[in-house]
Amino acid sequence: MPTPNGCDCSSPTLFHKVKNDKSILALAVYDSRLFAGTQAGEILVNNAEVNRASIKAHLHSVLSLYVTKDKRFLFSSGGDAIVNVWCLDTLSALYSIYSTYDVGDVFCVAYSSALETVYLGSQNTSIQWFDLSDKDNRPTPDLARHPFNRNHRFFDSTGPGGAPTPRSASALETRSQKGQMLEVDNRNIVQYAHNGYVYCMLLAHDPDEEDFDEEVLISGGGDGTIKIWSLETKNGGSISKLKTLRSGDDSVLTLALDDTFLYSGRVNGDVNVWDLETCQLLRRVEAHSTDVLALSVGHGLIFSGSADGTVKQFDPQYECLHQWQAHDQLILASVMAECCGKQMYVTGGNDGCIVVWDVGETKNEPTAIESTKNDQLLQALSQLVAFRTVSSKTEYAQDCRRGASWLKNLFKDLGADTEMLSTADSTNPVVFARFKGKDTLSKQSRRILFYGHYDVVPAEDKQQTWATDPFEMRGVNGYLYGRGISDNKGPVLAAVYAVAELVAEKDLDMDVVFLIEGEEECGSRGFQAAVKQKKDLIGDIDWILLANSYWLDDDYPCLTYGLRGVVHATVQVTSERPNLHSGVDGSQRISEAMKDLISILAVLSNNDGSVKIPGFYDPVLRPNRVEDKRYAAISRMLVARDPGRGDASQLAEQLKGRWREPSLTVHRITTSGPPGSSVIPHTATATLSIRLVPNQTTAIVQEALKKVLKSAFAGLCTSNNLAITIDHAAEPWLGDPENTIYRTLEEAVVNVWGPAGHQRRGSVPAAKPQFKGLSNGSAYTRSGMGTSASLTNGSDHHSQATAESPSSPTSPGSTKATLAPSWKPLYIREGGSIPAIRFLEQEFEAPAAHLPCGQASDKAHLDNERLRLSNLYKSKDIFKKVFRELPSK
Repeated sequence: MPTPNGCDCSSPTLFHKVKNDKSILALAVYDSRLFAGTQAGEILVNNAEVNRASIKAHLHSVLSLYVTKDKRFLFSSGGDAIVNVWCLDTLSALYSIYSTYDVGDVFCVAYSSALETVYLGSQNTSIQWFDLSDKDNRPTPDLARHPFNRNHRFFDSTGPGGAPTPRSASALETRSQKGQMLEVDNRNIVQYAHNGYVYCMLLAHDPDEEDFDEEVLISGGGDGTIKIWSLETKNGGSISKLKTLRSGDDSVLTLALDDTFLYSGRVNGDVNVWDLETCQLLRRVEAHSTDVLALSVGHGLIFSGSADGTVKQFDPQYECLHQWQAHDQLILASVMAECCGKQMYVTGGNDGCIVVWDVGETKNEPTAIESTKNDQLLQALSQLVAFRTVSSKTEYAQDCRRGASWLKNLFKDLGADTEMLSTADSTNPVVFARFKGKDTLSKQSRRILFYGHYDVVPAEDKQQTWATDPFEMRGVNGYLYGRGISDNKGPVLAAVYAVAELVAEKDLDMDVVFLIEGEEECGSRGFQAAVKQKKDLIGDIDWILLANSYWLDDDYPCLTYGLRGVVHATVQVTSERPNLHSGVDGSQRISEAMKDLISILAVLSNNDGSVKIPGFYDPVLRPNRVEDKRYAAISRMLVARDPGRGDASQLAEQLKGRWREPSLTVHRITTSGPPGSSVIPHTATATLSIRLVPNQTTAIVQEALKKVLKSAFAGLCTSNNLAITIDHAAEPWLGDPENTIYRTLEEAVVNVWGPAGHQRRGSVPAAKPQFKGLSNGSAYTRSGMGTSASLTNGSDHHSQATAESPSSPTSPGSTKATLAPSWKPLYIREGGSIPAIRFLEQEFEAPAAHLPCGQASDKAHLDNERLRLSNLYKSKDIFKKVFRELPSK
């Protein structure tokens, strides 16, 4: 039965349970053996069936167990201030490590196999370390300074009449069994590493290192902080603080690591999720009402154990899947394991129980698919769509980081060098990857940069307008549905897998660099600064390619060679008076904010809709003969396919107005005070945008806009105040359709979509989908070309919007299409903006080209976003031909 928060209260299958007399404080796993540390100072050695053996390891409680990654050692630490080192194979005692300082309990241990150095986190707030590779060069320990022989400041009185506490025979026997004595050098210590007990530590790869081979130490303390320490390879593994992660004052009691995501369990029940690559807090999960004492990550799941004996199981999106009562009292330790081919989660508590849970049944396993090239692409796309990478909403920040991390790991698995590029102001990182070509060392080696984005716009579906779950990719009638499937996750992965296939075939002759950002839908925040900072890493670039738009209609392949720029601005007029009532206070002698705002907005446009800013049109380029021919060809094709669109020449002028002419739009006006009332507002605010065309610049247009508005406002003789804010700006872009990369793209498009005279099926009339609401049709006005949606003729290919005309080439995407001998993709421009493209051209002094992958009816940014499966596959094939053939051009 689910709880009110949707968490299933059924427990997983109890696989095995062992009852002991003392509390279980620590757990560790090695192969089929389970080690448990007890309050009595013992290490219990268990297999899946029975309690096999026990070792008297410490005089007091065993607080920590640690199996090294190289499978050589088992470390144990205890309340006796000792760290013991055991051979994993024989369980014989090898070393016993102690500090000459009064450290109290040693709560945690970590070990670097690369440095052969063990780290101790202690009750006295210190972190100490010992280099085992240097053990034979150390002076012989002075056993008088051993913790068993030192006087305790509280229990051993040395004053008049005082006497030390007698040392028991068992204590001396315990000490004598622990192998070679090793004394920590007094220099190998950081006093007050935390302003509280050092409760937990672990080692991780340093995300800031390009080769990702360096390690860092991560510690959590009673002061509520997590600290990251560098390890000095040439100085015996000594540590120095790199960063401090802060989120409140509640003690950090336990840590767990999943790739670059760090989980911390805290006093009062929270689990915090940190991104180590950006050192940002992604999520605070209110997991329990009591302290989180144990965290484990494995099998794609997150488990938290609390002081009330309950366990919660979370999925990668931190949704609670299961909750159950695992122990009668505190859960003090947990660990992930595999046994008998099953996925296990093991817990230990102060009820003396070790409990083994079979959690394999609680995980939704992906359906196995045949590992063909296209199947790999589909499987990856399904996984990427599942990440809710909505950049405009802070509640999806952890999904954005997870999506970026997943993409980085995909690049790594496919053989690329990859790195996460941090951006400022807590924005989403840029994923950098480089596939190396065979001729990388050649002086003539060329390099292409592919730009894309993994973030998406929201898809809340509160109105139930999606026919499928927006973040679960579904295939219906030859189309893939899901948020971001067309904009831009599908095209990005098509390019990635095109390169991966060339690498596998040993047919990649040039480097291919990927820059996949996570803020494109929010104006590419932080992208430019991140690229400039890492320009040496990215290297020289010869060409830039992106695929972030759509065909002009649903049937004819296109190449985009121009985009408008944009300046988004907010104009606000504020009165010195509060909101007033128009009946009580209304007067012509009062300067009203709304009136003033309307007055100054009116000076921006003429009656015909043209922009009235002085000099605004001066830089605009006039169309040349070649460009006029392109517009004529496009309009003739559209009219031939649907004569209801009207005159071809008028249609060409409408396209020019949308693609190559600037415009100004007032998007909304808001006021202070309740809506629909008789209030004279204190504040009136307008948001507007100006679309720019090539040869106009955002800097000049911004200043001209401010100048006109301020001049008009000054002429009002008003007592109100004016504020103008530039919210976002992107430069326009114009490519060269005659350059090398466009010629290569054109050849690839023609080759992939079919040679002249070839007949094939493309966008065919499909059966009605089984899911309600998957028609992407829109109202279409035949009297004119009002919107881009009208170009699809309301078609989702249940009916074919194709005119068979001998005067124009039939669409290469239509049913049984016969191509004209000279067909080639349409060269189009677009009215929208992509902030990064012109910046990348200028920064790397390289030409850019734009390949639209989707159809006009893909409904990017809208409900039921989709991408035709054949478009995905053919886009991959086009990318593959371009990446293969461009170096020889």
